[in-house]
Amino acid sequence: MPLSHRVERVSEQIREEVSQILATEVADPGVGLVTVTRVKVTADLSLARVYWTILGDPTQRKQTEKALTRAAAYVRHLLSQRMSLRRSPEVTFTFDQAAADQSRVEEILFELKKEEDARAIEPIDGEAPTSGGATAAEPTESAAPEKPESV
Repeated sequence: MPLSHRVERVSEQIREEVSQILATEVADPGVGLVTVTRVKVTADLSLARVYWTILGDPTQRKQTEKALTRAAAYVRHLLSQRMSLRRSPEVTFTFDQAAADQSRVEEILFELKKEEDARAIEPIDGEAPTSGGATAAEPTESAAPEKPESV
C-alpha cells in the first residue's frame, strides 16, 4: 500500500529534526556520531521508527543503542515542540542493518576483484600471461575475415 504524500513529508521532516536534535541537543555522551538513515512513520502518525547507523565496533554500537533508548522520550518532547502535529509520534530507535550489510558486500566485491586481478597476472600451467588482450568471448581483428571490396 503506497504511503500518502503527507506521511512521506512527515517522515522526511522527522528524519531531519531528529538528526539535528541528536547532533546538537542531546547531551548524552553515549550517543556519539549517529547518522539517521531513514524514518518510517505509521499511517496514523502515532509511531515513528528512526533507523540509525554508526561507525565503530559492536560494543560502541551497543552503548549508542542504550543511549538512544534513554533519549527517546526527550527526542519526542523536542519533536512535539518543533513540529505542528496534533499528536507527537512515539519515537523508537532501530539500528539500520542494511548499511552494515552494504559495507560488507562492498568489502567482498573488493576482495573478489583483487583476487581476479592477481589471477590475471599469474601464468596458468606454463602459458604466457595475458596482457590486456581479447578474451575468448571477444573475437580479435585477425579472427574475423575481411570482406573483399566490391567494385
